[in-house]
Amino acid sequence: MNQSLMPWKTLAATVGVGVLSDGWNLADPPSADEPRVFTLEVAFASAFFSTPVVTLGLTGFDMDPYTASRISLKVVDPSRTGFKVEIATWRDSRVYSVEFNWFAIGA
Repeated sequence: MNQSLMPWKTLAATVGVGVLSDGWNLADPPSADEPRVFTLEVAFASAFFSTPVVTLGLTGFDMDPYTASRISLKVVDPSRTGFKVEIATWRDSRVYSVEFNWFAIGA
């Protein structure tokens, strides 16, 4: 099928991760001034014809109230079948949980 005639497809979901997630390291006390990063793989319910555009929106978090609140979310390695999300914090910030929405649009 001609890609220029493909209908748009959208997928979206809400994801919550935190201290009960395998590999969560954002609540650990910092051992250096290096960022701490948790990576999560997200698989689409159905594949796109080509790599879609993926956006993220932070909708909730639980952080240590006695330190500065620092957090970043980033889409990494988007593909036809899914993507990775990198959630990071740095310095003395301690993150116990994060909730975010993602939205993917493409053909």
